[in-house]
Amino acid sequence: MNLLIYKTQSELLEDLAAYIIKIANKSIEEHDRFNFVLTGGNSPKALYEMLATTYKDKIDWTKVFFFFGDERNVMPDHESYNGLMAKRAILDPLNIPAKQIFYVDTTLAPEKAAIEYNKALTKHFNGADLVFDLILLGMGDDAHTASLFPETTILNNENVEIDSVFVEKLSTYRITFTAPLINKAKNIAFLVFGESKAKAVKQVIESDKKNPKLYPAQLIDPIDGGVTWFLDSAAASLLN
Repeated sequence: MNLLIYKTQSELLEDLAAYIIKIANKSIEEHDRFNFVLTGGNSPKALYEMLATTYKDKIDWTKVFFFFGDERNVMPDHESYNGLMAKRAILDPLNIPAKQIFYVDTTLAPEKAAIEYNKALTKHFNGADLVFDLILLGMGDDAHTASLFPETTILNNENVEIDSVFVEKLSTYRITFTAPLINKAKNIAFLVFGESKAKAVKQVIESDKKNPKLYPAQLIDPIDGGVTWFLDSAAASLLN
């Protein structure tokens, strides 16, 4: 695990953008494409906008394929749909063709949406292992990541797949990568801002006793890849 702490969000985002560019170019050089899993929420919006403007000439976007680590069970035109935020912040500004974007089809029932997303990924990887070049993750103040929420059934899913899960605290379904799928990635990066996340960050990173049922982000432990935490000083304020 690599732990990086920044005084300001702007410094963090600049370094994270450089990290993404480095991995993207290495992946394109080695196998002529970059399989990039985006995270939702508010935290990555500025990062995506930065990649689409300041750093747009640093990556060959014709060889980048975009995926979503989780999705809310809302229609694709809903403001809460992760794909819509990414579409506005990075995909449309870069004129990414539809064939390079793998949205979750939330016009389907959650279980069916997960099944169809699994099929789409299997086809993209030509039946090979689902090993992504980079997965971006956020983390909530309850230590959930992707849509792996505390005390939900999906935390027991040991399959390398996308699955649907009912999140009781939100009274809604989500579609999400399972922890085993995330852990097959070559690179994983957590992007975490704010004092409200400090307690969760401390539990996930420093706790001697692991309890992933309460702190799901503890499940993220890549098999062969690396994980890097990009934290601002507020989120890291309780770390030893």
